[in-house]
Amino acid sequence: MYTRQRKHFRDSCGITPRHTFFYPIEQYNEELLEVIAELCSETGCETEIHLHHNSDTAENLRKTLARGKTELTRHRLLSVDNAGNTVFGFIHGNWAIANCDPRGINCGVCNEIPILQEAGCYADFTMPSAPHPTQPRTINSIYYSGLKSTNPLDEGQPCAVNGPKRNGLLMVQGPLGLNWRRRKWGFLPRIENGSLTKANPPTITRMNLWRKLNIRVSGCTEWTFIKLHTHGALPGNSEMLLGKPMTEFYKAIESRARVAGSPKLHYASAREMVNMIHAAEDGMKGNPGDYRNYRYHSTMHGSL
Repeated sequence: MYTRQRKHFRDSCGITPRHTFFYPIEQYNEELLEVIAELCSETGCETEIHLHHNSDTAENLRKTLARGKTELTRHRLLSVDNAGNTVFGFIHGNWAIANCDPRGINCGVCNEIPILQEAGCYADFTMPSAPHPTQPRTINSIYYSGLKSTNPLDEGQPCAVNGPKRNGLLMVQGPLGLNWRRRKWGFLPRIENGSLTKANPPTITRMNLWRKLNIRVSGCTEWTFIKLHTHGALPGNSEMLLGKPMTEFYKAIESRARVAGSPKLHYASAREMVNMIHAAEDGMKGNPGDYRNYRYHSTMHGSL
């Protein structure tokens, strides 16, 4: 169904919509991963690492990541850097990256970020999580995390054009704001966190808000990055993602992008987005679609 849906749509460079699967590596299923690999091969979608863990240790986390990398690489689902090293994007289950849940649950490893870096993680895509208590103070940002074990999500530095080299992990956040057009009880604004669900599908109104939140590489005024997310396997959400709501949204944003003077539209996987971010850091301008393979390369699609 997804294959049929996406073939009707193209961004400003003729690229079809991209979807990135974040697969929970603690739930290895060979048959399911083969299905995902086949879908990625056919559609240009990609797969990264997702992990749920609780009361974990640093030693066990290293083993879990190493095993997960090996298993997903076996299915050609992870990417490589310019040196040929296997790399991955990451989302933390229950949003508790680096043990940031104030209740002390759903992680256990305060130094998780440097361990992720050691394992080959090129960027984290976990946030935003609001209204969940794991939400950090830093919002609507692309930045490098702090390296301390306390509050690393709030101690980082912005990603900037021609900025100094940062040692933290690249944190790619999605939009977080208030939607005054979608109110609770008729008067309270609802939280806008970029989540696509059956109850809150994508719309042009939401797109306008995402753009206004202006998530950019500091100093790069040409490109705005909008990272959205969904738990697409849930029945209601899959109906939204594969059905009329998403189809109508694709039509609307593509129609707007064809209007003279309107911003161009570029669909991107998580990996491609990070490549564009690094290109912006290096002062590249023009068409961000030219930098889809700037630093990291898909092994599934032969972008090497």
